[in-house]
Amino acid sequence: MNPNPSVFSPEIEIQLRDSLRRCSPETVAAAISYRQTGDTQFLPVVIGGIFERYVEPEIRPLITAANSNGLRVIEDLAIDSLTLMEIVMLVEEIGGVVIANDELRQLRTLGDIKTFVDCRARGLPYTAPAANPAVTDPLAKSA
Repeated sequence: MNPNPSVFSPEIEIQLRDSLRRCSPETVAAAISYRQTGDTQFLPVVIGGIFERYVEPEIRPLITAANSNGLRVIEDLAIDSLTLMEIVMLVEEIGGVVIANDELRQLRTLGDIKTFVDCRARGLPYTAPAANPAVTDPLAKSA
């Protein structure tokens, strides 16, 4: 399911622009570059931009900060389980990857998600970091 740069077309670009219409121009440009080249260096910008789209405006600067990889999806970004599923579906569509629910349960931080998608896009195995009981399961039902 990894993007094939040789089949990039104007139609695919239109679809990307439509899917990311509420994302920043940088996110859209990174997604197009990723799909054109298959170069995973563009994925962190894409993933960060998708998260920016879904968080409250006052949280957005945290995502663009240099140390954003440690941000916890639930606690720091205030993402509930339904919103997380919307984010995952968009990341899957744009990144050309599949994230199963049991895999998603291992991904607690923005950095975990970026690393997982990068590994999946490159066909590499992902090793989850050691579980931290203080971090909430992103798929647990929100109160």
